[in-house]
Amino acid sequence: MNNELGGRKYEIRIIRDGARKGAQNMGLDEAVLEGVIAGTSQPTIRLYGWEPATLSIGYFQSLKSEVDLEACQRFGVDVLRRSTGGGAVFHQFEVTYSLVAPVGFCGIPEGILPSYQCICQGIICGLKRLGVESQFVPLNDIIASGKKVSGNAQTRRKGIILQHGTILLRVDVDKMFTVLKVPSEKMRDKIVQDVKQRVTGISDVLGREVGFEETSEALASGFVDALGCTLVPGAFTATELALAEQLAQDKYASAKWNEKR
Repeated sequence: MNNELGGRKYEIRIIRDGARKGAQNMGLDEAVLEGVIAGTSQPTIRLYGWEPATLSIGYFQSLKSEVDLEACQRFGVDVLRRSTGGGAVFHQFEVTYSLVAPVGFCGIPEGILPSYQCICQGIICGLKRLGVESQFVPLNDIIASGKKVSGNAQTRRKGIILQHGTILLRVDVDKMFTVLKVPSEKMRDKIVQDVKQRVTGISDVLGREVGFEETSEALASGFVDALGCTLVPGAFTATELALAEQLAQDKYASAKWNEKR
């Protein structure tokens, strides 16, 4: 893909972040979104992890219906509501990315499905660099060896897209369904076995342990391959960090936000 528009190259700030608490991660994603909307932040790709393990539910989901809060507390798992839609996600052994950019930037289409397909091509190219052949499955999944290895979610404000998603390194399905509610205990084993048939990590696909750093490097290169952009290493601005801290405390870590449904 051509990486120039009117003679200007598409440049994306890349932030190779570490593992953070879930509320901080969501606060940072939203702070960057607000910065790009305001024109004070560059389009940005961030690669990050989660510490401790976190269960995030989609914007439209019910916390009480989806999550066993007592089990989360018992196992030290954080819980939060995302600003993006989709289902509950258990974040533990993974690399998470977020991409914030205007519609049209790097040729990102306006339509929901085409934009998912365009951005997810970066993951597909990144996985290929690791030796994993994968495919995009509408609306927002990526599969390898017939199983899901990546789920993605998106929100938009004022013409700016925030898309974030997970690339699973390993999957602990048993623990995931310890903190997620199931219709009944007698259905738990069936549900767990079904998910094990449908979801996997790239370490299992490759038959070797694949770590955070190796995967992050491959993903960064994959986005360059897919979007035809130039990645410019960067850091958060002071404004982004201040807003992210406020959002983490007042929104993503608050009962009012997380229990709104």
